[in-house]
Amino acid sequence: MDVASAIALSLAAGLVLAAVSGLRAFLPLAVIGLAGRLGWIELGPGFSWLSSAPALLTFWSASLVELLGDKVPVVDHALDAVGTVLRPLAGALALAAVTTRLGPLWTTVVAIVVGGSAAGLVHLAKAKTRLGSSLVSFGIANPLLSLGEDLVAFALVTLAVLVPFVALGLLVLIVLGAYRLIRWLARATIHPIGTSAPRAAR
Repeated sequence: MDVASAIALSLAAGLVLAAVSGLRAFLPLAVIGLAGRLGWIELGPGFSWLSSAPALLTFWSASLVELLGDKVPVVDHALDAVGTVLRPLAGALALAAVTTRLGPLWTTVVAIVVGGSAAGLVHLAKAKTRLGSSLVSFGIANPLLSLGEDLVAFALVTLAVLVPFVALGLLVLIVLGAYRLIRWLARATIHPIGTSAPRAAR
């Protein structure tokens, strides 16, 4: 594989993993570490520690706590509050870990600007969706949304490791669908189900 192809593949994988960090902060790092340990992906310079036994234990345990806690009312909102800072950091780390052959300077810049921003935007969209869901369904639908997020997160991180460009295409489709969902929840919040928007005065 030539250098340009290797860089493109690593950036595609990194962007998807960073975006997933906006949903689940620790899952992408846990998968990156495991994939690196199994030799499925190449870890960037200085990130081999992600495949160490202590790192794997830490990130997989944290992933389990986050996955379970996100199903509990109130706890899910607390996780979102903490995630405002944590998830962009995790996204930047995830992208940097799999970005190879760019050199330390450009890897750092891309990780912060692209990885951190991708995770932050996904996190904000997730938090806004949860808020809308809480107002419309009184929180009843939140565990179902969380389960859907789990499925999306696991699917994307797996594809990011195995077929990065397919994962990137799927991410684009999911983002478009999520945008439509957020718009629908916003309208439903303003005009609750069973009511209609006020008509213009004649």
